[in-house]
Amino acid sequence: MNSVEAALKERIKELTCLYEVSSILVDADPKEHLQTFQAIADSIKIGFQYPEATEVVIKQGDYKVATGTILTDKYLATKIKVFDEFDGFIKVYLNDESLDFLTEEQPLIDNIGIKIGDYLDRVASKQNAARLRQQMEHADRLAIIGELTAGIAHELNTPLANILGFAELLKDDLEENTAAGADLDKIIKNAIFSREVVKKLMFFSRAMPQEKTLVNIVPQVKEAINLLDATFRKENVRYSVDIEDEEMLLHVDTVQLTQILFNLTINAIYFSPPDGLVQIRVSQDAKNIYLEIFDEGPGLSEEGLEKVFQPFFTTKPTGSGAGLGLSVVHGIVTSHNGSISAKNNETKGAVFKVSLPK
Repeated sequence: MNSVEAALKERIKELTCLYEVSSILVDADPKEHLQTFQAIADSIKIGFQYPEATEVVIKQGDYKVATGTILTDKYLATKIKVFDEFDGFIKVYLNDESLDFLTEEQPLIDNIGIKIGDYLDRVASKQNAARLRQQMEHADRLAIIGELTAGIAHELNTPLANILGFAELLKDDLEENTAAGADLDKIIKNAIFSREVVKKLMFFSRAMPQEKTLVNIVPQVKEAINLLDATFRKENVRYSVDIEDEEMLLHVDTVQLTQILFNLTINAIYFSPPDGLVQIRVSQDAKNIYLEIFDEGPGLSEEGLEKVFQPFFTTKPTGSGAGLGLSVVHGIVTSHNGSISAKNNETKGAVFKVSLPK
Protein backbone atom coordinates (compact mmCIF):
# COMPACT_ATOMS: atom_id res chain seq x y z
CA MET A 1 0.00 0.00 0.00
CA ASN A 2 1.51 3.34 -1.05
CA SER A 3 1.65 6.43 1.17
CA VAL A 4 -1.33 8.11 -0.50
CA GLU A 5 -3.52 5.06 0.04
CA ALA A 6 -2.33 4.72 3.63
CA ALA A 7 -3.04 8.40 4.34
CA LEU A 8 -6.50 8.09 2.76
CA LYS A 9 -7.23 5.00 4.83
CA GLU A 10 -6.27 6.81 8.04
CA ARG A 11 -8.36 9.82 7.06
CA ILE A 12 -11.38 7.55 6.51
CA LYS A 13 -10.79 5.97 9.95
CA GLU A 14 -10.69 9.42 11.57
CA LEU A 15 -13.89 10.56 9.86
CA THR A 16 -15.55 7.27 10.79
CA CYS A 17 -14.45 7.81 14.39
CA LEU A 18 -15.94 11.33 14.43
CA TYR A 19 -19.18 10.03 12.95
CA GLU A 20 -19.39 7.24 15.54
CA VAL A 21 -18.72 9.67 18.39
CA SER A 22 -21.43 12.01 17.09
CA SER A 23 -23.86 9.07 16.87
CA ILE A 24 -22.97 7.94 20.41
CA LEU A 25 -23.67 11.43 21.78
CA VAL A 26 -26.95 11.77 19.86
CA ASP A 27 -28.26 8.49 21.32
CA ALA A 28 -26.67 8.93 24.77
CA ASP A 29 -28.68 8.59 27.98
CA PRO A 30 -27.96 11.71 30.11
CA LYS A 31 -28.04 9.50 33.21
CA GLU A 32 -25.41 7.07 31.88
CA HIS A 33 -22.29 9.16 31.30
CA LEU A 34 -20.01 6.25 32.18
CA GLN A 35 -21.38 4.08 29.37
CA THR A 36 -21.24 7.00 26.93
CA PHE A 37 -17.61 7.81 27.70
CA GLN A 38 -16.61 4.13 27.49
CA ALA A 39 -18.17 3.84 24.04
CA ILE A 40 -16.36 7.00 22.90
CA ALA A 41 -13.03 5.75 24.29
CA ASP A 42 -13.44 2.45 22.42
CA SER A 43 -14.23 4.36 19.21
CA ILE A 44 -11.14 6.59 19.59
CA LYS A 45 -8.94 3.53 20.12
CA ILE A 46 -10.12 2.02 16.83
CA GLY A 47 -9.82 5.37 15.04
CA PHE A 48 -6.09 5.76 15.75
CA GLN A 49 -3.35 4.44 13.43
CA TYR A 50 -2.17 1.69 15.80
CA PRO A 51 -5.26 0.51 17.72
CA GLU A 52 -3.48 -2.57 19.11
CA ALA A 53 -0.96 -0.31 20.89
CA THR A 54 -3.37 2.51 21.71
CA GLU A 55 -5.16 3.01 25.04
CA VAL A 56 -7.60 5.81 25.81
CA VAL A 57 -8.52 7.48 29.11
CA ILE A 58 -11.48 9.85 29.43
CA LYS A 59 -12.11 11.73 32.70
CA GLN A 60 -14.92 14.18 33.29
CA GLY A 61 -16.06 15.31 36.74
CA ASP A 62 -16.37 12.17 38.86
CA TYR A 63 -16.40 9.87 35.83
CA LYS A 64 -13.35 8.05 34.49
CA VAL A 65 -13.07 5.30 31.87
CA ALA A 66 -10.13 3.55 30.17
CA THR A 67 -9.77 1.06 27.36
CA GLY A 68 -6.89 -0.87 28.95
CA THR A 69 -3.63 -0.79 30.90
CA ILE A 70 -1.30 2.19 30.44
CA LEU A 71 2.36 1.18 30.04
CA THR A 72 3.89 4.45 28.86
CA ASP A 73 4.08 8.20 29.44
CA LYS A 74 3.72 8.85 25.71
CA TYR A 75 0.33 10.41 25.04
CA LEU A 76 -1.74 13.06 23.31
CA ALA A 77 -4.24 15.03 25.41
CA THR A 78 -7.09 17.48 25.03
CA LYS A 79 -9.34 19.29 27.52
CA ILE A 80 -13.05 18.82 28.04
CA LYS A 81 -14.77 22.10 28.88
CA VAL A 82 -18.27 22.52 30.28
CA PHE A 83 -19.60 26.07 29.98
CA ASP A 84 -16.04 27.16 29.10
CA GLU A 85 -14.66 25.74 32.37
CA PHE A 86 -12.11 22.91 32.45
CA ASP A 87 -13.93 19.80 33.62
CA GLY A 88 -11.95 16.85 32.30
CA PHE A 89 -9.68 15.48 29.60
CA ILE A 90 -9.07 12.86 26.95
CA LYS A 91 -5.66 11.18 26.92
CA VAL A 92 -4.54 8.75 24.21
CA TYR A 93 -1.46 6.64 24.98
CA LEU A 94 0.89 4.67 22.69
CA ASN A 95 2.22 1.70 24.66
CA ASP A 96 4.83 0.95 21.96
CA GLU A 97 7.73 3.44 22.23
CA SER A 98 8.81 2.66 18.68
CA LEU A 99 5.57 4.05 17.24
CA ASP A 100 4.54 7.67 16.75
CA PHE A 101 1.24 9.51 16.60
CA LEU A 102 0.02 10.93 13.32
CA THR A 103 -0.11 14.73 13.03
CA GLU A 104 -3.85 14.48 12.31
CA GLU A 105 -4.61 12.56 15.51
CA GLN A 106 -4.27 15.59 17.82
CA PRO A 107 -6.95 17.57 15.93
CA LEU A 108 -9.12 14.44 16.01
CA ILE A 109 -9.23 14.24 19.82
CA ASP A 110 -9.49 18.05 20.06
CA ASN A 111 -12.64 17.82 17.95
CA ILE A 112 -14.00 14.97 20.07
CA GLY A 113 -13.28 16.94 23.25
CA ILE A 114 -15.33 19.84 21.86
CA LYS A 115 -18.19 17.49 20.94
CA ILE A 116 -18.25 16.01 24.46
CA GLY A 117 -18.20 19.51 26.00
CA ASP A 118 -21.08 20.65 23.77
CA TYR A 119 -23.06 17.54 24.71
CA LEU A 120 -22.48 18.13 28.44
CA ASP A 121 -23.49 21.79 28.01
CA ARG A 122 -26.80 20.71 26.48
CA VAL A 123 -27.44 18.10 29.19
CA ALA A 124 -26.71 20.61 31.98
CA SER A 125 -28.91 23.26 30.34
CA LYS A 126 -31.84 20.84 30.07
CA GLN A 127 -31.39 19.70 33.67
CA ASN A 128 -31.25 23.30 34.90
CA ALA A 129 -34.35 24.19 32.87
CA ALA A 130 -36.22 21.17 34.26
CA ARG A 131 -35.13 22.04 37.82
CA LEU A 132 -36.23 25.65 37.38
CA ARG A 133 -39.58 24.54 35.97
CA GLN A 134 -40.12 22.23 38.96
CA GLN A 135 -39.24 25.04 41.36
CA MET A 136 -41.67 27.40 39.62
CA GLU A 137 -44.44 24.78 39.65
CA HIS A 138 -43.75 24.12 43.33
CA ALA A 139 -43.85 27.85 44.09
CA ASP A 140 -47.11 28.20 42.17
CA ARG A 141 -48.69 25.35 44.14
CA LEU A 142 -47.57 26.87 47.42
CA ALA A 143 -48.92 30.27 46.35
CA ILE A 144 -52.33 28.74 45.53
CA ILE A 145 -52.37 26.83 48.82
CA GLY A 146 -51.40 30.08 50.57
CA GLU A 147 -54.34 31.96 49.04
CA LEU A 148 -56.77 29.19 49.99
CA THR A 149 -55.28 29.02 53.47
CA ALA A 150 -55.61 32.77 53.97
CA GLY A 151 -59.29 32.62 53.00
CA ILE A 152 -59.98 29.68 55.31
CA ALA A 153 -58.11 31.33 58.19
CA HIS A 154 -60.04 34.58 57.87
CA GLU A 155 -63.37 32.72 57.64
CA LEU A 156 -62.58 30.75 60.80
CA ASN A 157 -61.25 33.67 62.80
CA THR A 158 -64.60 35.38 63.47
CA PRO A 159 -66.62 32.31 64.56
CA LEU A 160 -63.74 31.15 66.76
CA ALA A 161 -63.59 34.55 68.44
CA ASN A 162 -67.36 34.36 69.02
CA ILE A 163 -67.15 30.82 70.44
CA LEU A 164 -64.35 31.87 72.79
CA GLY A 165 -66.08 35.09 73.85
CA PHE A 166 -69.50 33.56 74.53
CA ALA A 167 -67.94 30.57 76.33
CA GLU A 168 -66.12 32.92 78.71
CA LEU A 169 -69.36 34.88 79.31
CA LEU A 170 -71.22 31.66 80.05
CA LYS A 171 -68.52 30.57 82.45
CA ASP A 172 -69.03 33.76 84.46
CA ASP A 173 -72.79 33.02 84.60
CA LEU A 174 -72.26 29.40 85.64
CA GLU A 175 -69.69 29.84 88.40
CA GLU A 176 -71.71 27.65 90.82
CA ASN A 177 -72.31 24.84 88.29
CA THR A 178 -69.07 22.82 88.53
CA ALA A 179 -69.94 20.28 85.79
CA ALA A 180 -70.99 22.94 83.29
CA GLY A 181 -67.93 24.99 84.16
CA ALA A 182 -65.66 22.02 83.45
CA ASP A 183 -67.32 21.53 80.04
CA LEU A 184 -66.92 25.22 79.26
CA ASP A 185 -63.22 24.99 80.18
CA LYS A 186 -62.86 22.27 77.53
CA ILE A 187 -64.65 24.46 74.97
CA ILE A 188 -62.39 27.42 75.80
CA LYS A 189 -59.25 25.28 75.71
CA ASN A 190 -60.11 23.82 72.29
CA ALA A 191 -61.15 27.21 70.93
CA ILE A 192 -57.77 28.66 71.99
CA PHE A 193 -55.99 25.70 70.35
CA SER A 194 -57.99 26.26 67.15
CA ARG A 195 -57.16 29.96 67.22
CA GLU A 196 -53.45 29.09 67.40
CA VAL A 197 -53.85 26.82 64.37
CA VAL A 198 -55.53 29.67 62.50
CA LYS A 199 -52.68 31.99 63.53
CA LYS A 200 -50.16 29.52 62.08
CA LEU A 201 -52.19 29.28 58.89
CA MET A 202 -52.09 33.07 58.64
CA PHE A 203 -48.30 32.98 59.06
CA PHE A 204 -48.10 30.52 56.17
CA SER A 205 -50.30 32.73 54.01
CA ARG A 206 -48.26 35.80 55.10
CA ALA A 207 -51.35 37.50 56.50
CA MET A 208 -49.77 38.40 59.86
CA PRO A 209 -48.55 41.95 60.54
CA GLN A 210 -44.80 42.46 60.90
CA GLU A 211 -42.50 44.85 62.73
CA LYS A 212 -39.25 44.84 60.79
CA THR A 213 -36.25 46.63 62.26
CA LEU A 214 -32.56 46.71 61.37
CA VAL A 215 -30.82 44.52 63.96
CA ASN A 216 -27.67 42.51 64.47
CA ILE A 217 -29.14 39.01 64.44
CA VAL A 218 -26.13 37.30 66.08
CA PRO A 219 -27.31 37.86 69.70
CA GLN A 220 -30.81 36.78 68.60
CA VAL A 221 -29.49 33.53 67.17
CA LYS A 222 -27.33 32.79 70.22
CA GLU A 223 -30.22 33.49 72.61
CA ALA A 224 -32.57 31.21 70.65
CA ILE A 225 -30.06 28.35 70.68
CA ASN A 226 -29.39 28.85 74.39
CA LEU A 227 -33.11 28.54 75.07
CA LEU A 228 -33.12 25.24 73.18
CA ASP A 229 -30.13 23.85 75.10
CA ALA A 230 -32.38 22.03 77.59
CA THR A 231 -34.33 20.44 74.73
CA PHE A 232 -31.10 19.19 73.16
CA ARG A 233 -30.01 17.65 76.47
CA LYS A 234 -33.43 16.11 77.11
CA GLU A 235 -33.47 14.43 73.69
CA ASN A 236 -29.78 13.40 73.97
CA VAL A 237 -28.87 15.26 70.78
CA ARG A 238 -25.59 17.13 70.33
CA TYR A 239 -25.33 20.46 68.53
CA SER A 240 -22.76 22.85 67.10
CA VAL A 241 -23.17 26.51 66.19
CA ASP A 242 -21.02 28.15 63.53
CA ILE A 243 -21.60 31.90 63.16
CA GLU A 244 -19.40 33.46 60.49
CA ASP A 245 -19.28 37.03 61.85
CA GLU A 246 -20.10 38.76 65.12
CA GLU A 247 -22.18 41.37 63.32
CA MET A 248 -24.83 40.49 60.75
CA LEU A 249 -27.29 43.30 60.12
CA LEU A 250 -30.72 42.40 58.79
CA HIS A 251 -34.12 44.06 58.35
CA VAL A 252 -36.27 41.48 60.11
CA ASP A 253 -39.15 40.93 62.49
CA THR A 254 -37.16 39.58 65.46
CA VAL A 255 -40.08 37.56 66.87
CA GLN A 256 -40.57 35.86 63.53
CA LEU A 257 -36.82 35.25 63.16
CA THR A 258 -36.93 33.41 66.48
CA GLN A 259 -39.86 31.37 65.16
CA ILE A 260 -37.77 30.36 62.14
CA LEU A 261 -34.89 29.25 64.37
CA PHE A 262 -37.13 27.42 66.85
CA ASN A 263 -39.21 25.56 64.27
CA LEU A 264 -36.27 24.44 62.13
CA THR A 265 -34.10 23.45 65.10
CA ILE A 266 -36.86 21.60 66.96
CA ASN A 267 -37.68 19.77 63.73
CA ALA A 268 -34.00 18.76 63.41
CA ILE A 269 -33.91 17.59 67.04
CA TYR A 270 -37.07 15.51 66.58
CA PHE A 271 -35.66 13.56 63.64
CA SER A 272 -32.13 13.14 65.03
CA PRO A 273 -31.14 9.78 66.53
CA PRO A 274 -29.72 9.56 70.09
CA ASP A 275 -26.27 11.18 70.19
CA GLY A 276 -26.95 12.62 66.72
CA LEU A 277 -25.53 15.99 65.77
CA VAL A 278 -27.50 19.06 64.72
CA GLN A 279 -25.40 21.76 63.05
CA ILE A 280 -26.54 25.39 62.93
CA ARG A 281 -24.60 27.60 60.53
CA VAL A 282 -25.09 31.32 59.97
CA SER A 283 -23.20 33.12 57.21
CA GLN A 284 -23.52 36.16 54.98
CA ASP A 285 -22.39 37.76 51.77
CA ALA A 286 -22.91 41.26 50.39
CA LYS A 287 -26.63 40.72 49.71
CA ASN A 288 -27.96 37.94 51.94
CA ILE A 289 -27.77 36.24 55.31
CA TYR A 290 -27.95 32.44 55.28
CA LEU A 291 -29.21 30.13 58.00
CA GLU A 292 -28.57 26.39 57.57
CA ILE A 293 -29.77 23.60 59.87
CA PHE A 294 -28.26 20.13 59.35
CA ASP A 295 -29.52 16.97 61.06
CA GLU A 296 -28.53 13.28 61.01
CA GLY A 297 -32.03 11.86 60.75
CA PRO A 298 -33.50 9.59 58.04
CA GLY A 299 -33.79 12.41 55.50
CA LEU A 300 -36.78 13.20 53.31
CA SER A 301 -38.56 11.02 50.77
CA GLU A 302 -39.33 12.35 47.27
CA GLU A 303 -42.86 13.16 48.43
CA GLY A 304 -41.48 14.83 51.54
CA LEU A 305 -39.12 17.04 49.50
CA GLU A 306 -42.04 18.13 47.34
CA LYS A 307 -44.61 18.75 50.08
CA VAL A 308 -42.51 19.62 53.13
CA PHE A 309 -43.68 23.27 53.27
CA GLN A 310 -47.36 22.57 52.64
CA PRO A 311 -49.65 23.04 55.68
CA PHE A 312 -50.77 19.86 57.45
CA PHE A 313 -48.16 17.71 55.68
CA THR A 314 -46.11 15.80 58.23
CA THR A 315 -44.06 12.62 58.45
CA LYS A 316 -44.46 12.50 62.22
CA PRO A 317 -46.80 9.95 63.84
CA THR A 318 -50.40 11.02 64.50
CA GLY A 319 -50.53 13.27 67.54
CA SER A 320 -46.89 14.34 67.30
CA GLY A 321 -47.48 17.42 65.19
CA ALA A 322 -50.07 19.26 63.11
CA GLY A 323 -47.76 19.72 60.12
CA LEU A 324 -47.76 23.51 60.39
CA GLY A 325 -44.26 24.30 61.72
CA LEU A 326 -42.42 24.30 58.39
CA SER A 327 -45.31 25.95 56.54
CA VAL A 328 -45.14 28.78 59.10
CA VAL A 329 -41.38 29.10 58.46
CA HIS A 330 -42.02 29.20 54.72
CA GLY A 331 -44.60 31.96 55.14
CA ILE A 332 -42.32 34.07 57.34
CA VAL A 333 -39.32 33.66 55.02
CA THR A 334 -41.39 34.52 51.94
CA SER A 335 -42.85 37.59 53.66
CA HIS A 336 -39.26 38.78 54.17
CA ASN A 337 -38.63 38.30 50.41
CA GLY A 338 -36.33 35.40 51.21
CA SER A 339 -36.20 31.76 50.15
CA ILE A 340 -36.06 28.42 51.91
CA SER A 341 -35.05 25.03 50.55
CA ALA A 342 -34.87 21.48 51.85
CA LYS A 343 -32.65 18.69 50.57
CA ASN A 344 -31.03 15.49 51.76
CA ASN A 345 -27.38 15.45 52.75
CA GLU A 346 -25.00 13.30 50.72
CA THR A 347 -24.28 11.05 53.71
CA LYS A 348 -27.34 11.16 55.98
CA GLY A 349 -30.02 13.49 57.26
CA ALA A 350 -31.48 16.64 55.78
CA VAL A 351 -30.51 20.30 55.55
CA PHE A 352 -32.82 23.31 55.52
CA LYS A 353 -31.35 26.50 54.12
CA VAL A 354 -32.89 29.94 54.60
CA SER A 355 -31.74 32.95 52.61
CA LEU A 356 -32.85 36.41 53.80
CA PRO A 357 -32.00 39.59 51.88
CA LYS A 358 -30.34 42.37 53.86
